[in-house]
Amino acid sequence: MAVWEVRVANLPSLPDPVGEGVLYEIRHALGIKSITRVRTAKVYRFEGIDGHAVRLLAEKLLAEKVFQIYTINEPVITDAAAVVEVAYKPGVMNPEAASLMKAARDLGIGDLLAADSSREYGFYGTEIAPEELEVVLKRLLVNETIEQVITEKPSTLRISGQPGKTEVIPLREMDDDQLMELSKDRLFLSLEEMKAIQQYFRAAGRDPTDCEVETLAQTWSEHCKHKTFKSPLIVNGKEKEPLLKRLQEATAATRHPLVLSAFVDNSGVMEFYDGWAICGKVETHNSPSAIEPYGGAMTGSGGVFRDIMGTGQGARVIASTDMFCFAPPETPREEIPPGCLHPHYLLRRVVAGVRDYGNRMGIPTNNGSVHFHIDFRAKPSVIVGAYGILPAARCQKGQPVPGDLAVVIGGRTGRDGIHGATFSSGEMTHRTIEVNATAVQIGHPIEEKRVADVILAAGEEGLIRAITDCGAGGFASALGEMGEKTGVRVWLERAPLKYQGLKPWEIWLSESQERMVIAVAPENLPRLLEICRRYNVEATVLAEFTSDRRLVVTYEGEVVCDLDMEFLHHGLPRRTLVARWEEPPLEDPEVPLPQDWEEVYCRVMGHLNVCSKEPIVRMYDHGVQGSCCLPPYGGTGGDGPNDAVVLTPLLGSPAAVVIAHGLNPILNRIDPYYGGLWAIAEAVSNAVAAGANPAELALIDNFIWPFPDEEALGALDRAMDACVDFVRATGMPFISGKDSLSSTYRGPGGEVIKIPPVLCISAFGRLPDARQTVSADFKGEGNSIVLVGYRRVEEMAGSAYYDLLGHLGRNLPRVEPAKLKAVWEVVHRAIKSGKVLACHDISEGGLAAALAEMCFGGNTGARIAVPGEVRADYYLFNETPGCFLVELSPETDPEALFGDVPYRVIGQTTGNRRITVEQGGKRLFSLPLDRLKAAWQEPMARVFGSVEVGER
Repeated sequence: MAVWEVRVANLPSLPDPVGEGVLYEIRHALGIKSITRVRTAKVYRFEGIDGHAVRLLAEKLLAEKVFQIYTINEPVITDAAAVVEVAYKPGVMNPEAASLMKAARDLGIGDLLAADSSREYGFYGTEIAPEELEVVLKRLLVNETIEQVITEKPSTLRISGQPGKTEVIPLREMDDDQLMELSKDRLFLSLEEMKAIQQYFRAAGRDPTDCEVETLAQTWSEHCKHKTFKSPLIVNGKEKEPLLKRLQEATAATRHPLVLSAFVDNSGVMEFYDGWAICGKVETHNSPSAIEPYGGAMTGSGGVFRDIMGTGQGARVIASTDMFCFAPPETPREEIPPGCLHPHYLLRRVVAGVRDYGNRMGIPTNNGSVHFHIDFRAKPSVIVGAYGILPAARCQKGQPVPGDLAVVIGGRTGRDGIHGATFSSGEMTHRTIEVNATAVQIGHPIEEKRVADVILAAGEEGLIRAITDCGAGGFASALGEMGEKTGVRVWLERAPLKYQGLKPWEIWLSESQERMVIAVAPENLPRLLEICRRYNVEATVLAEFTSDRRLVVTYEGEVVCDLDMEFLHHGLPRRTLVARWEEPPLEDPEVPLPQDWEEVYCRVMGHLNVCSKEPIVRMYDHGVQGSCCLPPYGGTGGDGPNDAVVLTPLLGSPAAVVIAHGLNPILNRIDPYYGGLWAIAEAVSNAVAAGANPAELALIDNFIWPFPDEEALGALDRAMDACVDFVRATGMPFISGKDSLSSTYRGPGGEVIKIPPVLCISAFGRLPDARQTVSADFKGEGNSIVLVGYRRVEEMAGSAYYDLLGHLGRNLPRVEPAKLKAVWEVVHRAIKSGKVLACHDISEGGLAAALAEMCFGGNTGARIAVPGEVRADYYLFNETPGCFLVELSPETDPEALFGDVPYRVIGQTTGNRRITVEQGGKRLFSLPLDRLKAAWQEPMARVFGSVEVGER
């Protein structure tokens, strides 16, 4: 049948936001000046309908005649020097395709067989060299992992094929070399693990199928099994308990009264108010984002949303967070290793992916940060979090019983995401993009929104016995875990597919997004299916839970997988890991006092780890759902940063959720123990600065680490010691977490790049009344500025100030959790009293950065005095966490508020819009606020000077 083409473009006289975004990238990321304009058009293809139906779709669905034009089977961009069409490769999830099919049905066009979409780019300029155009395509517009250039019109849009046969792998007779060759690039298992599988099948008297081997590899992957965190350690000759066990036991020992569920479900749950509970989970999507940043980031957000949706008997997602680590955007291209993408491109595309998923689902993204270091040039860290609310009575993890049915709802299954769990468990190399192309998925947020609505409706009616998402490992993970204590029989041929031709093991392991599995009693199945129809969500009975504790998967009557649950989940060989920790040979530098204070202050404010991230935040809809009462940026001009986000998720109730986080990767290069404490202190301080009660906060850990060799394990052990010691000193629990231990790159010439180890700590909790919160912006002139907290200003290692001078240092901030707890309690009481006008914690950039940000928000100036006995530069730029700048009215006595902990009145707010710093009665400098603000805002404005709208 004929394939019809419809091209839609904005009128030539109107702006083209997508084209302008591409032109910005061409000029700033690639440095190509010969291209002067880029015009874009959407291309839609349809198969199975006639010309009348195509025109109906074009006029009623695809083109808005007020500002767009369309053509049918003809070009729409005719005057460009070159026109190139870029499309997803066959089999890659294209969310628009399903929407086109549904829209056609809604318009009464029922005979449409297939639809697809792509984008054309028209390049304008007088002397565009072919090699320049090739650079634009390869480095900017075509990610060869998922995309291709269309050179001729396709004859059909349908993907056809016969399902491949299940293969038997002659594993029993393989030698060690053959076992490891099988594992390479596919299974990512060790020789010991491969031999355990070999012994299992030797005892069974048969060889495994490809489906069985893949199932075991997925279940035993580092990503799913957290092998490193569950193994005993020998650190410098001393035996220690497994990392995860230490943290779980420390949390259990707190007996925290608000913890309802910790470390057992898809997210951690704590008590809220009025019979409600709140839950939180933070995930990583580093590996897929490294090779396809838009799709990787999208599915990171979608996956962590589903973790919330799959908690208890189903929760509503109320917030999203994102924390990123990249190499500097201006990194010279020759410093980017083979097989890696440039950080300028990665940053913009990762932000676009998070933006598009959250905005399209209607979930506010309202807390986050971006951090930069050159050693993220091979692999970024992409961290995404989500928080939800659910009835406390339905917050416990469910368990199916024999006879229950497993219903898969949501998206269809394709080849996308295959080997995602195993792929993300291995080191990255120059071959990663080539070998692991199917490990990337493209998300479909509208589908997930419908799925979320189904879950909430079904949960309210008590239809859900148990629920989980199809994350890493797809059906294998979801059904394998849900049926661990019972057994499950799966009819794989029932799985709805995006296209034919998948092998059974590919259906089983696919990580296609937007799929959830619900365990439902047979008598409740009709009502669940009715709800799914109401919300236009596809639902299929895929399996039945049994009582034999076996995982049995059939395809068209053939058994393709038959594994004992005990071996699947507990047959992984136990290993003891050896770790080594040695303090790195670092020295503290000799640093002269600044000669030009104003220049130094501006440089600190413009440091990539200090500068404003507002251009990123403005792309996120942080106000959707109408619950955000303390936004990421506020103050008189809406551009002053706040420390945490405060939400009121219950309509008509002032009860609030507070969300914050902290991380500082470079400190872990110096000492991961104190770097870890810094991250925890920063997360809690951010929440407390906004008004949170430290006694009503829970924590989430995310460890993103280099591949766990002895050195990396030693650092990991110290970071975990920091978490455990913090819990014991403060009584503050960790209730969820995640580890990603594969951030090492190995190049073709033996080059090894390890990221700075990342420990990201997220803090969330409750407040009875959102009116007990406070923002960071100064509220007026003539008020007192008070510094609260314990500081040793000589602890400067790892600071932005040192970094600008080319130093790392050794003497990093060494916080003491017990003292921190006392400071937090005092600050919380002061805020609750209503006498604190503004509060901002000290972090990157030190006191000087916090002071400037408070002035930016209040559009006021400040005059402060540095004590005469200390170095002024250290006093201003020291980054000890757990310290606060607090604004009080002149009549408020700071002794009455802060007398139990160290405090000092350091100055006053002014009306002259300058920051003036004095020491010993002498003025060090007086700097216009506008100059500081320009330096602070310029770096990200330069990167996001043109914002691409939507996906390409």
